[in-house]
Amino acid sequence: MERSPLVVITGPTASGKTRRAVDVARAVGAEIISADSRQIYRGMDLGTGKDLDEYDGVPYHLIDIAPAGYKYNLFEYLRDFDLAEADVRSRGHVPLLCGGTGLYVESVLKGLHLPEVPADAELRRELAAFSLEELTAMLASMKNLHNTTDVDTPQRAIRAIEIARFYEAHPEAACAAAPSPRADAVVVGVDIPRDARRARISARLKARFEAGMTGEVEALLASGVAPDDLIYYGLEYKYITLYVTGRISRQEMYSGLETAIHQFAKRQMTWFRGMERRCHAIHWLPYDMPADEFVAEVIRLMKNA
Repeated sequence: MERSPLVVITGPTASGKTRRAVDVARAVGAEIISADSRQIYRGMDLGTGKDLDEYDGVPYHLIDIAPAGYKYNLFEYLRDFDLAEADVRSRGHVPLLCGGTGLYVESVLKGLHLPEVPADAELRRELAAFSLEELTAMLASMKNLHNTTDVDTPQRAIRAIEIARFYEAHPEAACAAAPSPRADAVVVGVDIPRDARRARISARLKARFEAGMTGEVEALLASGVAPDDLIYYGLEYKYITLYVTGRISRQEMYSGLETAIHQFAKRQMTWFRGMERRCHAIHWLPYDMPADEFVAEVIRLMKNA
């Protein structure tokens, strides 16, 4: 039996890619493998937009696999993706990668494999005295900053420097991690105009607050997750944690968060455009394309892969 291609459905936040992935999965007998760096965590539901009801029986993987407060990394994701894809294929189903974390999607498409990089306690103590701006400059002197999430927080920047230092000291590990690009992938992007994207982001944010997103963060804090660990995850968890711990007002939280999500979506699109240059063609389909036409086009692309 001919091996099915890896299907990828990606796009910016609020583009509706999960619904599209579910439609395609039903039509082609696929199981969905998440490419969302925050849906990995249990208890982080409203803030990450898991919307598990939307899957409606379609099997999914790499969601709710780590406790909130944990710092899951790219090495772990690539390891877990490989296991999930093998599991899906063992049942004769199509693996469908869905999500908007560009680093995860691009790393899978590049066929990247990473060695596990151990923590360097001495280096972490040394770097703890530096500001985020200083850490960013330090990291930029070591590598091209394609991944802006590397410098979202001092902790992330320190970890990125730790990894870069490891590769400098162990060039054989860098050789082992050399990518082998996948030729069997069909990559579809959900294309949504800027104004429509902004409107959907704002409406979705309002709905999530009405659904209890602040309470979700309060419950995570009450369960023992440290405030700094939630702030590490950025966006909803950063701003709501700052609000519930009294560091900013509710108005500052809401307006700051709304602006940050719009900026995040813009960065996602910048990443995807860069990904097309660096890695793999993306077939962009309109976000408001009728469901049957969207599915039919993905199937056509699969047949031609």
